[in-house]
Amino acid sequence: MKVDQTERDRRARARLILIGYPVVILLVSVVVDVFVLGVEPLVFAAPSAWSLRALIAASVLLVLNHTWIMTATELVRGRYRLQATPEEWTEAGLRAEDAPAEGVRELQRCHNLHRNSTENTVVFALLVLPFVMVSPSPTIAGVWIVGFAVARLGYTFAYLAKKTGVRGAFMTLSLLAMYGVATYLVAGLFL
Repeated sequence: MKVDQTERDRRARARLILIGYPVVILLVSVVVDVFVLGVEPLVFAAPSAWSLRALIAASVLLVLNHTWIMTATELVRGRYRLQATPEEWTEAGLRAEDAPAEGVRELQRCHNLHRNSTENTVVFALLVLPFVMVSPSPTIAGVWIVGFAVARLGYTFAYLAKKTGVRGAFMTLSLLAMYGVATYLVAGLFL
């Protein structure tokens, strides 16, 4: 298949954006941490009450997000009579190969949302554990920890509502929070 110059240019721009996107978010997180919120030298201690409050609030929001995704998935299964396991298909007297294509696509959307949410939350959790052990200021803890959870809720809403631009904005905000925690930890090591 021959690709014309316009298509090659479009692909080159797309590659540049894909490579530049995380770099730009990382740089923004450094600027916010260093010049707006302020980074303190890392001192390991028991988590502050403020860090724990932020962590608890974020955890509750992330549980709500998980519940929302789980419920949306099960509603799709019910609407299209889709089963989760081979034995459920047999018990229901249905065959997976007869499932409506639209239902399979909608279920795949839910699975993709769940996978994306889980991947991001696991990485964030690994970063936030040492973060709370260095007791960042209440502002920093609130901005990055609670901000991540709120951004994930926004991402879920936009994904389920099929609002691509809004979804992208919330994805950026959740990445910014994740990078914000990471850059705070790295910057704090060198102060």
